[in-house]
Amino acid sequence: MDIQLKRGLLEVCILKVLSLHDSYGYQIIKDLSELVDISESTLYPILKRLETAACLTVYSVEHNSRLRKYYKITPQGQEKIDQFLEEWHEVMTIYQYIKGENIYDKN
Repeated sequence: MDIQLKRGLLEVCILKVLSLHDSYGYQIIKDLSELVDISESTLYPILKRLETAACLTVYSVEHNSRLRKYYKITPQGQEKIDQFLEEWHEVMTIYQYIKGENIYDKN
């Protein structure tokens, strides 16, 4: 899969996980494991990018005498999910075209 397309899909998947509950890196990977293979080296740069874009915030919680970083979706992050869902029709139209399905043929 094209890296840019995959990155965009991963961003939305991560935001969806965070829309269900605040979470930390390892748990996000675990939550997505049945859907997509994602490593820590892929996840953390995406989380940083989403934080920079104000799509999520970060806070720390002590766990077993260590601080664990938790990620929380912001309204901008939810807007990114909503925008993705609104644009999905266009993606499916392109997919059908590439697959050879003539969506404009009324016969």
